[in-house]
Amino acid sequence: MTQAPEVTGFYEKRTGSVQYVVADPATGKCAIIDPVLDYDEKSGATATIQADRILKFIADKGYEVQWILDTHPHADHFTAADYLKRKTGAPTAIGEKVVEVQKLWKGFYNWPDFPADGSQWDRLFAEGESFSVGNIPARVMLSPGHTLASITYVIGDAAFVHDTLFMPDSGTARADFPGGDAHVLWRSIQDILALPDETRIFTGHDYCQGGRAPKWESTVAEQKASNCHMSKYLTEADFVAAREARDKTLPMPKLILHALQINTNAGRLPEPESNGRRYLKIPLDLLEAAWD
Repeated sequence: MTQAPEVTGFYEKRTGSVQYVVADPATGKCAIIDPVLDYDEKSGATATIQADRILKFIADKGYEVQWILDTHPHADHFTAADYLKRKTGAPTAIGEKVVEVQKLWKGFYNWPDFPADGSQWDRLFAEGESFSVGNIPARVMLSPGHTLASITYVIGDAAFVHDTLFMPDSGTARADFPGGDAHVLWRSIQDILALPDETRIFTGHDYCQGGRAPKWESTVAEQKASNCHMSKYLTEADFVAAREARDKTLPMPKLILHALQINTNAGRLPEPESNGRRYLKIPLDLLEAAWD
């Protein structure tokens, strides 16, 4: 019988992100998945409100943090992985394809000395690699398409898919970021939907479709039956045509150029300059704008 971890989601309304604490009740060991470092683009201010909220929950539960996991380098928020590592001492991990994203964005940011080798994380997971949260077995599925480096963590009966699948009423991830590919996304989704029907699916974003309250948990069976993209576009060709047409209408995430320079560096902020302040670097005319 597949073990069921205790999963607690923390919704971050600024970016519609869902952060997770995944725990083995028997041992009190837990993993933090896709934590958010607060950032206000209007003021340039950063904060640890979300991460501290998670740390308080973990302390109240008496859990021990075993892993700090990211599913991919996010384009819409900063990861709090580095902050949480400094607070807990737990190792950070991400998929090994992150090096491909690092190489791509190293060029975009004109960072000749940036080490695009994944060394910023404690562990880089390969396809099919196993680990555990307490006594609950876990494994990694490569799930590219939304990004080059996207992965799914399958921990017991729970799969953490982040942007690959949304809640059934919201469909699937966009595939037009640098390195994205709708054909590859289709194949990744097929792999996720091949998991047992009772597998719990935890998504990394929810945009409250139709004004409903935030949701982030479904099952493979529910996704197959009612995902508004996967239940409608039944062939790869139809899905790709619809996904690419939809993506052409979407503006880039407002924080993509801010976030990738932090998230390709495992959540480390830029080093302070001579005046003690940190600075982000924004390349102009790199991405297309949806002017309308």
